[in-house]
Amino acid sequence: MAEKLNEESIEGWLEGREGWSVEDGKVRKDFQFDHFRDSIVFVNRVATLADSADHHPDIDIRFDTVVIALSTHDAGGITEKDLKLAEQVDFATSR
Repeated sequence: MAEKLNEESIEGWLEGREGWSVEDGKVRKDFQFDHFRDSIVFVNRVATLADSADHHPDIDIRFDTVVIALSTHDAGGITEKDLKLAEQVDFATSR
């Protein structure tokens, strides 16, 4: 089981990441797209990454906005698994 990270570790990670924040015990980021179809293409890329990592984010799709939120339920908070997948998600888009 992954171990929950302390606040200092999470804050240090956030310093180098544009757009990511912590909300309700999860790291999250809003991604904006020009069209709904672009949002869906992005979500499909994230789904492939998530399946490969066997770690699945919360995904909210609102037309041109996709919200990705990550936490490790078994650990009761944010773990290295979440931060690693968040980094991969950033690489899934040019945004």
